[in-house]
Amino acid sequence: MKIFISADMEGTAGVTTWAETEQDKPDYAQFQALMTAEVVAACDGALAAGATEIVIKDAHHTGRNLLVDRLPRQARIIRDWSGHPHSMMFGLDADCAAAIFTGYHDAAGTDSNPLAHSFTGRIVRLTINGGLASEFTVNATTAAFLGVPAAFISGDAGICAAAGKLVPGITAVPVSEGFGPASAALAPAMARALIREGVERALGGTPRHAPLAESWDVELEFANPVEAYRGSFFPGVDYPEARRLRFQRDDWFEVLRVLRFLW
Repeated sequence: MKIFISADMEGTAGVTTWAETEQDKPDYAQFQALMTAEVVAACDGALAAGATEIVIKDAHHTGRNLLVDRLPRQARIIRDWSGHPHSMMFGLDADCAAAIFTGYHDAAGTDSNPLAHSFTGRIVRLTINGGLASEFTVNATTAAFLGVPAAFISGDAGICAAAGKLVPGITAVPVSEGFGPASAALAPAMARALIREGVERALGGTPRHAPLAESWDVELEFANPVEAYRGSFFPGVDYPEARRLRFQRDDWFEVLRVLRFLW
């Protein structure tokens, strides 16, 4: 059984400020270790459920965060960014039995995580077919497009609740909750125990796919009108008003291709 893990950092238990997620800041090493430990816990749960191969995409910021010598021998790690439209899901293929998401955070425009955002700080709101979209929305849809169900997510309470609405039955482990610029989190040891148990339980069940639509209507609102103006020249992208871009595609991969160049 081959399992794919997309690992982010802002939804790791204890992470509260940007300085804890940026490599050039003194606090980073502590929280890098906590991010890695949650991924290892997910791997342990997957192995207990019968996984024989685990593909991990380091999907935070530089793509070079996980302490690779702490990963189990069954793991293969994808670091840095290839430029492929699959982005945070690069390395996922139809041979995977399930996709797992660790350290995930809520979407731009929400208040359940002090670090809530959608892919880049330049975007203040992303909607797909009229609904607020997060990184999980895009990545779980990419998994479904490739025929892979979304089995498990850990992160802040907001993204876990949103994931449950998008993929009913997904196993979700909320490890933190935001209160303005503050957060309340589980002790890391408890978070890891729940992640391990949750992944094992999720893979022992029947994971479900995110829904796929016949067409995709995507809107992006930027913090700076300059970003929207620049993106308005991409083929097939509308510029209805300052700071906002809109496009429609029938093929999900084409959605990813456009987003790759807009943000």
